[in-house]
Amino acid sequence: MPVLYVARSASLSKWASDVGLSKHVFKVGLAEADALKDLLASGWAGQTDWTLVKKQDVELADEDEILERLAKKEKVVDPALYPRIRGERGVYKVLPAHVENHMLVTRALGGEESIRDVKVKPADFGDYLVKNALR
Repeated sequence: MPVLYVARSASLSKWASDVGLSKHVFKVGLAEADALKDLLASGWAGQTDWTLVKKQDVELADEDEILERLAKKEKVVDPALYPRIRGERGVYKVLPAHVENHMLVTRALGGEESIRDVKVKPADFGDYLVKNALR
């Protein structure tokens, strides 16, 4: 069964911050469940320190369709503009404000009392990206 994954690399995030993108850069893709660990170990964009932020099993999905759907909500980093990520698909720049707004709305609609103190963590970015990719 295919797995939708969100991965993050600390060194790629540092590089993205240095070149003016944002430190909130994530790789989203689709892979087979048993091959995901090997993909993370082999890495992308010349980095091997990728960690899995979030994964979710999906029913017969098309990676192109998922990436296109997510591109409507978040900015796709164009691999042609940055030599370090040349040829990599599914790299997204995510604004923390979008994740915070998503969390606040979800909490408010869920009836939670405390919706004020929102501290965004990488897992929250993963949840946000997965939910928007599957909508």
